[in-house]
Amino acid sequence: MSQHESTLSRDTILRWIAQGELIVVYEGCALQLGAWIDCHPGGRLAVLHMVGGDATDEINAPPLDARTQQAIARDYRALHEQIKAAGLYHCRYSDYAVEGARCAPLLAAFVYLLRCGWYVTSSLFLSMFWHQIMFVAHDAGHRSITDDSAIDTLIGASIAGLCCGMSISWWKSSHNIHHLVTNMPEHDPDVQNLPFFATSPALARSLTSTFYRCRLAWSRAAELLVPYQQYTYYPMMALARFNLYALNWLHVCSPRAARLGAASWVRAVELVFMACFWLLFVYLLVWRTLPSWSVRPAFVAVSHMATMLLHVQFTLSHWGMSTSDLGPTESFAQHQLRTTMDIDCPPWLDWFYGGLQLQAVHHLFPRLPRHSLRRAQGLVRKFCERTGLRYHCYRFREGNEIVLGRLG
Repeated sequence: MSQHESTLSRDTILRWIAQGELIVVYEGCALQLGAWIDCHPGGRLAVLHMVGGDATDEINAPPLDARTQQAIARDYRALHEQIKAAGLYHCRYSDYAVEGARCAPLLAAFVYLLRCGWYVTSSLFLSMFWHQIMFVAHDAGHRSITDDSAIDTLIGASIAGLCCGMSISWWKSSHNIHHLVTNMPEHDPDVQNLPFFATSPALARSLTSTFYRCRLAWSRAAELLVPYQQYTYYPMMALARFNLYALNWLHVCSPRAARLGAASWVRAVELVFMACFWLLFVYLLVWRTLPSWSVRPAFVAVSHMATMLLHVQFTLSHWGMSTSDLGPTESFAQHQLRTTMDIDCPPWLDWFYGGLQLQAVHHLFPRLPRHSLRRAQGLVRKFCERTGLRYHCYRFREGNEIVLGRLG
């Protein structure tokens, strides 16, 4: 490296990496680790997986030796027992009464404004209803409402399918994998967004997705689009719901949806619910109720694009975080806390985020009822203090800046 160059551009670093240099970023400095690759206690792969990325958190994290990671795992299991003993796994159904009291007025306002002819304004209330009701579908997908797989699946299918036009089985097939291999470019479908986004340098080398079972090639389209991803991030989040419709229908019509064993009934139920949604939304609402083509496109656009806040919320949790694979010795708790951030907000604002702004806590305990995450947060903070793990928690604006910085 040049001793005279104090500031290195991203293109310069990428050019050196393409020439075979092993460079990682640590606290804003570029480190050349070629001579150190065989000295890492986690082996050569621990270094190779970080090449081209910001490895600050990985370097500052507890070491990957078996003794340290086993100690973290033991402390994590003790934390889990503490959470169970505190009764936090008990689902308080009164919390869902509050959810209903929040969603019902949104739906009522949508219907009232629609009947009054305030079509675009009514579409905003429809989007807010979709935003809030999907938090309940999320709970059902994690089986954290009744703890009965069939009942929770039916709840999730009715909300996701009938109210929102989505497939809960698609969500579970994708989301369960996401929880197990969070932010791992080859395995986590939530970070496999080529050619529009690349949140990991590994995606620039092309790789095979174990979820989609296909090659994710760094195409000409990616070369054109990814350099501008920090500018297209919010516009794409505004269009994300349309993409979800396509992914959901592709799933329920695919052989994967048919291979559910004892839960094969889910596919038929979802097809009925999703078909009913489109009958209600497209035919009865957009076609029969809205008066003209001057109103219909605006209604559809506003109702769907206004849900972008939900997509921004969930991408904030991971897109600005580490995507390095530190190997099989890394403990589950360390991996989840390294790849996930929480959004810091006052408790009175939890309703807006559905409580799921505490994604790091949620990732540590995926089946913990959503309404218990705030109470578990304090225990997780103490766990991090004991183990030396970093708990990432940022204000909403700061989280956006981190993600945009990663995309840039």
